[in-house]
Amino acid sequence: MTPSTETYPIDIAGLHRELPLFEVAAGTRIAVLNVLGDTELVETASRALATKLEAVDYSVLVTAEAKSIPLVHALSVATGKPYIVLRKNYKPYMGDALKAETLSITTGQPQTLFLDAKDRALVDSANIVLLDDVISSGSTLQAMRAIMDRAGAHVAAETAILTEGERENWHHIISLGHLPVFTDAAAG
Repeated sequence: MTPSTETYPIDIAGLHRELPLFEVAAGTRIAVLNVLGDTELVETASRALATKLEAVDYSVLVTAEAKSIPLVHALSVATGKPYIVLRKNYKPYMGDALKAETLSITTGQPQTLFLDAKDRALVDSANIVLLDDVISSGSTLQAMRAIMDRAGAHVAAETAILTEGERENWHHIISLGHLPVFTDAAAG
């Protein structure tokens, strides 16, 4: 990714942020939301998402490592629901972990997600909510769905702070806003 000095202004649950634009391919830029270290945004977004999830019947929040970890923790505190984090690396203590592969839009590399064996009982036959900071291509969401399906969970809702790209692809996502993908006409 190549940083630029340009930013994209956005209001998220009443908070204003200037998101830096990064070139991810020739003539294509995305606005990057990095919630790590932004306690005010994480707390505000989690409260807003908790309100939007009030009508959903679920018992567990599920996210993928790593930028969504503070968000899922804050949302867990706001809702009183437990959470699990699907890990990007297998560790021996994770036991008989389930896994699914995806292609990361930010790195362009294959990525594997793992459900720790200790968390399997928590999601077995449970209604769960999948959570991400930004849903862009949907590849991480697809891998999370695959693991939850294999674990016997039912996805009750999918949520994110923001969606990105083609808005019609994300009509079912509970979110707080949407980001466009910026393309230069000359690059076409």
